[in-house]
Amino acid sequence: MILFLQFIITFWRSALNSVFTATCNYSPLLFELSLPLLYFCRIMLQMRIDILTVLPEMLESPLNCSIVKRAQDKGLVEIVVHNLRDYSLRKHRKVDDYPFGGEAGMVMQIEPVDRAISDLKSQRDYDEVIFTSPDGEQFNQHVANDLSMLHNIIILCGHYKGVDYRIREHLVTREISIGDYVLTGGEIPAIIIADSVVRLIPGAIGDEQSALSDSFQDDLLAPPDYTRPADYKGWKVPDILLSGNFAKIDEWKHEVSLERTRRLRPDLLK
Repeated sequence: MILFLQFIITFWRSALNSVFTATCNYSPLLFELSLPLLYFCRIMLQMRIDILTVLPEMLESPLNCSIVKRAQDKGLVEIVVHNLRDYSLRKHRKVDDYPFGGEAGMVMQIEPVDRAISDLKSQRDYDEVIFTSPDGEQFNQHVANDLSMLHNIIILCGHYKGVDYRIREHLVTREISIGDYVLTGGEIPAIIIADSVVRLIPGAIGDEQSALSDSFQDDLLAPPDYTRPADYKGWKVPDILLSGNFAKIDEWKHEVSLERTRRLRPDLLK
């Protein structure tokens, strides 16, 4: 009976995922309307993020604070960090070696990565195996929305000069970049991906509307926020926000979002 229920829930989630990924990038409203169903499904199928790294200590603090920690405490997501050195069979648990061709630098070997991914896949199914790479798909809010719909994902953090290219050819299903620059390793991109995805999980933050109104959800920058006092040193909050006319307030927010996007990020309107 349990297996049957799991099958039904998995089938429903897969169907919803197909519909969502096809339309959510164009309709934040669909994301909002699906939240109750997503919340039910999330209770039944907790999200799990496994991160493979040679520097697990680099991930400890960011993944154990604020919204990400609360989401884990609520049982909405499980984030497990794995030390790739634990899967090395070499002396001193080394996971890198010199590159063929005589170039400078060291390259992450395929064997420990393959052993780690195979071990995880023997325990559960994974929707994506993501490699953080400067030449991967550009990470943005739409990609975060997409990933938040998945059940289990693996994030492989690159390090050294790079990874044996056979890892990318045979073990990875998706490559993601957080920008056109190079970092020491993939740990910071993994933190960014995990943080942006977890906050989208229904129940992770107190008010889902807060996540839905973030910048980039509808390809617009968010309007400015204000709080008390309404007048500080003569710097006043716009009168419209104090009017209580929520239809006019929403109209003002949209207009300001458009103006800010045109001025600061015109590329988003193309």
